[in-house]
Amino acid sequence: MKAHGYLALAVGWIVWATPFLLAKRSAEPPRVVDRRARWGVVLAGIGYGMLWQGRFWERELTAWQLSLAIVFLALACLLSWTGTRALGRQWRIDAGLSADHELVTHGPYRVVRHPIYTSMLCLFLANALLTSSLPLFAIGAVCFVAGTEIRVRIEEKLLAAHFGDQFTAYRRRVPAYIPFLR
Repeated sequence: MKAHGYLALAVGWIVWATPFLLAKRSAEPPRVVDRRARWGVVLAGIGYGMLWQGRFWERELTAWQLSLAIVFLALACLLSWTGTRALGRQWRIDAGLSADHELVTHGPYRVVRHPIYTSMLCLFLANALLTSSLPLFAIGAVCFVAGTEIRVRIEEKLLAAHFGDQFTAYRRRVPAYIPFLR
């Protein structure tokens, strides 16, 4: 069962990461960038790292853990592919806006405002199910959520400044990165 879990995790990470590696980015530099959002990336990375601490290879893995992890991996992959596709050339690692930036509200952006962060949350939960103890999961979750919140707030401040009422209406209609949670 453990081998199946690690195989699913490895395949899940590869499939999840592929659209980011293949994404065509705009050749134009962003008009506005807020590099403080990088702290969110660091914190989220620490959250992921916490999951891998301890002796996870000695941990027993149940069928329900593997099954639920596969569901989360499938959701993570679906959202990473559809989210990057919907953003097109607007996708970037740094929080920033292009001069011709468009407010994307189609595809997975109809369900959540930040589907790529939702995909990262699903990936985090799959990793937790397959590798982590409850105390490490709790610490990692605090770091991951804090990092994600930093990114979301910075990006949304940029979007609100650029799109005004259009973004405000979108924000009222669509949850940030956890479906059905406003």
